[in-house]
Amino acid sequence: MRGNDSAGLPSAAFFTPGSSSFTEFLAAHRPRLLPTAPPLPPGTRMAPDRFPHGTTVLALTYRDGVLIAGDRRATMGNLIAQRDLEKVHPADDHTAVAFAGTVGLALDMVRLYQVELAHFEKIEGVPMSLGAKATRLAAMIRQNLAQAMQGLAVVPLLVGYDLTAPGGGRGRIFSFDAAGGLYEKQQFHAEGSGSPYARGALKKLHRPDLTRREAALVALQALYDAADDDSATGGPDLGRRIFPVVSVITEDGFERLPETETEQLSRETVRQRTDRPDGPHATL
Repeated sequence: MRGNDSAGLPSAAFFTPGSSSFTEFLAAHRPRLLPTAPPLPPGTRMAPDRFPHGTTVLALTYRDGVLIAGDRRATMGNLIAQRDLEKVHPADDHTAVAFAGTVGLALDMVRLYQVELAHFEKIEGVPMSLGAKATRLAAMIRQNLAQAMQGLAVVPLLVGYDLTAPGGGRGRIFSFDAAGGLYEKQQFHAEGSGSPYARGALKKLHRPDLTRREAALVALQALYDAADDDSATGGPDLGRRIFPVVSVITEDGFERLPETETEQLSRETVRQRTDRPDGPHATL
């Protein structure tokens, strides 16, 4: 975004008052830099095995806030494209986003969303509300509709700790469809090809009073169920020491569980499955 003068000074666009949205700024001045810029000619549909796809991600509320987790596998058709993909990312201090779908576009969208939130706070002087963050992400997904129709869909999962919620702060979960539809989910949700199996496990095991450790074990059990029935979802890889990413957001902010803690909980989950391959049963 440089000017045409030899000194290489910023262009006049940087000094023109406008929207607090960085995405709108790019759309006006450098639309080709947006990840939603169509990479294929109109009417072209990409074969599903040409680009890496990531699954499965999930979220659940617990006693102190909200937890978000994801497996590490990316696939191209029937091939494993990557075993250690990071699908869970902080968006700001009290918000995190995970994704299922086309990996390259998803990572670009996550980075743009992180800049979007930081840019808004710098321009306005206050953080965006959690509801507004969800609406802004929905708008970004809607801009990707043309690529989604070509087979390059991105489906994020957004969670945050709402410091302004009535009655005190609480964790909230938002899901989206490929057209930018926005839905707030209660207690838990999952996205990706393994999500039906993960949601079944979450429905069975979730309780509002879970501790952080209990919530992490519930998430790992749900991801284990997803990997058990969905070939695109990767389970804990004890040999390579590759384990799901588990993060929490509380009043104190975003925290990714340390690798040592995630490994210990993953090994505990595998031991439990050795004794009971179908997983823990819900109490009646």
